[in-house]
Amino acid sequence: MSRLPVDGDPIAALRAVAFYYERERADTYRVKAYRTAADRLAELGRDEVESRAAAGTLTDLKGVGKKTAAVVAEVVATGTSAAVEELAAKHAEPVAGGIELRAALRGDCHTHSTWSDGGSDILEMARTARDLGHAWMVLTDHSQNLTVANGLSPARRREQFAVIEEVNAELAPFRLLRGIEVDILEDGSIDAPDDLLAELDLVVASVHSKLRSPSEEMTARMVCGVSNPYVDVLGHCTGRLVTGGRGTRPPSTFDAEAVFEACLENGVAVEINSRPERLDPPRDLLRQALEAGCEFVIDTDAHAPGQLDWQPFGCERAQECEVPVSKIVNTRDVDDLLAWRTRL
Repeated sequence: MSRLPVDGDPIAALRAVAFYYERERADTYRVKAYRTAADRLAELGRDEVESRAAAGTLTDLKGVGKKTAAVVAEVVATGTSAAVEELAAKHAEPVAGGIELRAALRGDCHTHSTWSDGGSDILEMARTARDLGHAWMVLTDHSQNLTVANGLSPARRREQFAVIEEVNAELAPFRLLRGIEVDILEDGSIDAPDDLLAELDLVVASVHSKLRSPSEEMTARMVCGVSNPYVDVLGHCTGRLVTGGRGTRPPSTFDAEAVFEACLENGVAVEINSRPERLDPPRDLLRQALEAGCEFVIDTDAHAPGQLDWQPFGCERAQECEVPVSKIVNTRDVDDLLAWRTRL
């Protein structure tokens, strides 16, 4: 499932190594070394890469070190690389259970690129999603309120649309969809204008601030947010962190019955966030949302290509809580997804 094609391409080999390191949550500097080298060599023609590999002058290039040069030289000489093969073998199994459910997923509704706080460009994210077997992916870079994540203004968002069109032309029939992760502000409003939201294919709404607000305030805020007619998905509903480099954070407190009832009434899916540090919502709330009749999306919230392969973390939890496939929106093909989105 997680093996990326190399096909004798040294740049693809470097990106594959970076993917596997991202998948296993390796140190950022290791990932960056391979992605930087791949980007640098992508600026050159294949002939120059091969001639430099033969001459041993790859490391003369800024951003290409001994280890990355060794991978390139080996791929040029043999068509493959021991480093790639070892990592591919190590990552042959899914990161978690939920294999049957993961096989039913057609796409991912929550992803980020370098346009906001992601680590790779739009094409690389989309190409990786395609190589993992997805038919579509929604690009949901942050909205303008989240300045710490380089959130996009409406003008920048519309500039991004042109890039999405170029990616779709290159990767067809794979579809990259126009999305956004908006902030649910303290008063429950959404930090993006309606005219922009109307141009998008899918809107994820999340709370990113004042996560320790009193339950009453958080409930009103979330109910108001999911009642916005343009919102399609409630993202990482408790905001908790259970592990990882950012430390831990307890879940927000809110009236789950009221929030999930509002999701149901407004046709908003509850996100099962697959990031290992989030795994949000907790199992008890996931079961409560299911009992309320809500629909779901199983998303990675990926900020790097390797993280796109984290969906099994969410699939495992969904299966444990007996969420039916029919309740999971991203098991649908792109036309059915868009029809669901325009249900109102």
